[in-house]
Amino acid sequence: MDKITIEAKVDNLNEVLAFIDEKLEANNCPMKIQTQIDIAVEEIFVNIASYAYTPDTGLATISAEVSEEPLAITVSFSDKGIPYDPLAKEDPDITLSAEERQIGGLGIYMVKKSMDHVSYEYKDGQNIFTIMKMLE
Repeated sequence: MDKITIEAKVDNLNEVLAFIDEKLEANNCPMKIQTQIDIAVEEIFVNIASYAYTPDTGLATISAEVSEEPLAITVSFSDKGIPYDPLAKEDPDITLSAEERQIGGLGIYMVKKSMDHVSYEYKDGQNIFTIMKMLE
């Protein structure tokens, strides 16, 4: 499993995406799946950067592992910020118009719908958010 630890700032998003894309490209990940994973990674990292340490900043560790049987990538994000389970929030009612819907929650909803597995745990003083996506 490879990992990077980086300051949780939106400015560092490109470095996080480059880290993930390197793993995906090394495994000949189809572009459609890579785009779905990149969108999920962006949503999760930007949420950590925006909310985990407010008003301060802190570190985030992103780990990525590609398994072969089945071919899939698992990406975990951990931070020592404010404990928060984004999966505990009810899914937005997407049948409502944008004006009628409550603000927030749509990004995590998209992550849940586009990944094959999503989980959250708070362990040893850390938020740990994990996504898994099949690569074929």
